Amino acid sequence: MTESSREKPEIDFPEGEAPTTLEITDIIVGDGAEATAGSTVDVHYLGVEFESGEEFDSSWSRGESINFPLRSLIAGWQVGIPGMKVGGRRKLVVPPAQAYGAGGSGHPLAGKTLIFVIDLLGVS
Repeated sequence: MTESSREKPEIDFPEGEAPTTLEITDIIVGDGAEATAGSTVDVHYLGVEFESGEEFDSSWSRGESINFPLRSLIAGWQVGIPGMKVGGRRKLVVPPAQAYGAGGSGHPLAGKTLIFVIDLLGVS
């Protein structure tokens, strides 16, 4: 199975307290080009809230991957994606400080710990 034909992942409801530091877990280790901090990445991803388990965003649901420079993303992705290789699938559990900041900042996800499953499709 190629990385582009993978199914949308399912994220099990987390147990315990939300972490206070970024957690990075490789689900599938890729064997392609490696993402670096300066990379532009092409990814499929799923995002859910840690507390509720509710999905808040998914490129799979839109039917297309997204392509963007890592430096323009939340800190959790800027730290959590470099070192990942094309063909890989990685789970990031991102605390508020590395996501959208503390509650009350105006962003609907502010103050929330977020879980992402990311498939790295390409790097440039």
